[in-house]
Amino acid sequence: MNYTTGDIGFMIISTALVMLMTPGLAFFYGGLVKKRHVLSMMMQSIIAMGVVTLIWVVLGYSLAFGPDIGSVIGGLDHLMLKGVGLEPRTEGATIPHLLFMVFQMMFAILTPALMTGATAERLRFPAFVLLMSFWSLLVYVPIAHWVWGGGWLGNLGALDFAGGTVVHISSGFSGLIAALVIGKRINKSTDPTIPHNIPYVILGGALLWFGWFGFNAGSELAADGIAVIAFVTTFIAAALGLLGWVVAEKLHRGKPTVLGAISGAVAGLVAITPACAYVTNASAMVIGLVAGGLCYFAVAILKDKLGYDDALDAFGIHGIGGTWGALATGIFCTTAVNPLGKDGLFYTGDFHQVGIQLIAVLATYIYAGLVTFILLKVIGAITPLTATEAEQVSGLDTTQHGESAYPDFEGLTANSIYNL
Repeated sequence: MNYTTGDIGFMIISTALVMLMTPGLAFFYGGLVKKRHVLSMMMQSIIAMGVVTLIWVVLGYSLAFGPDIGSVIGGLDHLMLKGVGLEPRTEGATIPHLLFMVFQMMFAILTPALMTGATAERLRFPAFVLLMSFWSLLVYVPIAHWVWGGGWLGNLGALDFAGGTVVHISSGFSGLIAALVIGKRINKSTDPTIPHNIPYVILGGALLWFGWFGFNAGSELAADGIAVIAFVTTFIAAALGLLGWVVAEKLHRGKPTVLGAISGAVAGLVAITPACAYVTNASAMVIGLVAGGLCYFAVAILKDKLGYDDALDAFGIHGIGGTWGALATGIFCTTAVNPLGKDGLFYTGDFHQVGIQLIAVLATYIYAGLVTFILLKVIGAITPLTATEAEQVSGLDTTQHGESAYPDFEGLTANSIYNL
């Protein structure tokens, strides 16, 4: 077996880092909602770790990375992980096939959890479980195959190193479609979403940033120079995204916020994801800076102008940031950084690669949006999608899960609190 122990160790750590992003997202989203919805928001991330794992092991991995069928989907050769063992997946690979599978599984778990931000505070839990299950199988898996599994977008030459289209655009735009179909929150205008716990948001954002190193650098599947490039460009873009958002917020609202700073960092991370192994450090700075300002515009201005209720800005950050990142990959990619990449518009003056990236973006928008819309209509005929006014007012924590994140201490004496 052509193992490299360093690569195996690196990929085990990268896999663990990507796994950490899902509970990190639970804290990030959980802090952003009202306190009566925090557990329901966290649960939508946590349950993905169970449900998507089951789907991925039984069928999803095989359809995503099994032998290609018509450049559209993988075959059933790896059903129940048949043939996925300690041998390398392909000739020249230096890690076990089983390790590649579990690394990709962490991406599959995180992606449907990302779109929950768009429907926060009103999507009922049974409907979410059904949506996540079928969306993972019918949206995420085919798009992953198109780009990474030998499908038509990869064959076309689309560059997506770590998931700009596969993860961020698919989840962000699907979240927007879900928000439109499900409708706005009850009393949204008089009861706006004000983050109930910004320290949770900072903690979650920090865990996402930390995990993103495994997300991007780990996508090289080896501890080599390209992984180092992806690691460095990832951090640079996040830092510049933070600055871009803060500057835009200062110019627009007069005061920068810590919530804006961490949101900008996430925007920069989203945008660099498809490009991280194909661009220079200077290009990463541009990609991150633009992402911060652009996503701020989408969140603070565009959403209000168009009137959609993307509660936690899943589309505003992941959809918009992912779209910019995919197109920026076609602009700034260069073979001087990665011989396996392409030379983009900035280096050739030719829009060819930008055009390919645009095809990948539009294909993801159309397919993910259409299938998500159909799934929501079918699920809505089975079980209600939207929580009732009473459920939203009482809180989804108690109405969906029978729990409360913050027990009511009113009426307790100081001594009784001390003894709890």
